[in-house]
Amino acid sequence: MALIVQKYGGTSVGSPDRIRAVAERVKRFRDQNHDVVVVVSAMSGETNRLIELGKSVNPEVPAREMDVLISTGEQVTIALLAMALERIGCPARSYTGHQVHILTDNVYGKARILQIDEKRMRTDLEKGRVVVVAGFQGVDEEGNITTLGRGGSDTTGVALAAALKADECQIYTDVDGVYTTDPRVVPQARRLDKITFEEMLEMASLGSKVLQIRSVEFAGKYKVPLRVLSSFEEGPGTLITYEENDMEAPLISGIAFSRDEAKITVRGVPDKPGIAHRLLGDIAAASINVDMIVQNVGADGTTDFTFTVPRGDYRKAMETVKKTAGQLAAREVTGDDKIVKISVVGVGMRSHAGIASQMFKVLADEGINIQMISTSEIKISVVVEEKYLELAVRALHSAFALDKPPSVSR
Repeated sequence: MALIVQKYGGTSVGSPDRIRAVAERVKRFRDQNHDVVVVVSAMSGETNRLIELGKSVNPEVPAREMDVLISTGEQVTIALLAMALERIGCPARSYTGHQVHILTDNVYGKARILQIDEKRMRTDLEKGRVVVVAGFQGVDEEGNITTLGRGGSDTTGVALAAALKADECQIYTDVDGVYTTDPRVVPQARRLDKITFEEMLEMASLGSKVLQIRSVEFAGKYKVPLRVLSSFEEGPGTLITYEENDMEAPLISGIAFSRDEAKITVRGVPDKPGIAHRLLGDIAAASINVDMIVQNVGADGTTDFTFTVPRGDYRKAMETVKKTAGQLAAREVTGDDKIVKISVVGVGMRSHAGIASQMFKVLADEGINIQMISTSEIKISVVVEEKYLELAVRALHSAFALDKPPSVSR
């Protein structure tokens, strides 16, 4: 007997038939004497519908009221799922985030969980009930409804699993696990049986959309075993867990990529202390996130400074940088929003040399020029022209033998 927290996304509960299918799946676990807590998202498309509804009434909708509005999507789903469970003889209780007291800060639209009171859930579990909780939402200290941001139901599921000390948190999606890369780009991509929190966090932050980044951070912090599974077919999924000494560690576990990239280069800025702060300080003040940064050493008292920003912020960033560059008497500002970032990820890098040189050779053999490079202990990222994305990913996937089981690729 185990305590399992299951989270089902919007596509998993997108219709009455799918809700009934989820209820049948939950009941199978309950019939095996497992205690089950279920976290659900709003039905597919419902959150977007509510957002548009709010904007139709007030284009400048207050953040507090938007959270009150969009939190109702999950309230519908929890009630429907509890009804479906009761109908098939599985006692259930539904709760909003407020009712189980998921305490958050007061940052509307992207609140962070501070504390969870699990007593009410434990009481229901002891009475043999399935507990159904609304994902994506909580309440601040003043009783205001808050939401956790896009993908926040993943975070709710992991947070409840941590509070309840669950044996496993299962995230059900429209894919059957975490793959070595996007199968739409590389048909030979392989589902991973196991991946570490660190690797999953890197892949999520680098473009993999399987899990929300904050949920992986939360799971790693509280050592909650995560498993990604399909709502629509049976299978073992992918277990995300902490690294163990006896765990197989292939050199590379996966290849992530992001099309949401643009770069800006400022040439001929004075090579002296404080310049980087001036450039990036103004960018930060404009609420634009900076990712990769490269600064060249100049020989004439000047330097060149290049950094990447989200593609959606490119125009705003260029306007901000040009203004700052003019104040610094920089020689030129150029930009490019036709780039992508490609990253190889693997804990095996810690103990193996030569991964970077192999990656660079593969790209060179394909005639792909590297514009920027960034590394960490378990990942290497490069920026290349957007037109080379699929060629680069396929070549790297093949070169690191990611289409083969770990025992073969070593």
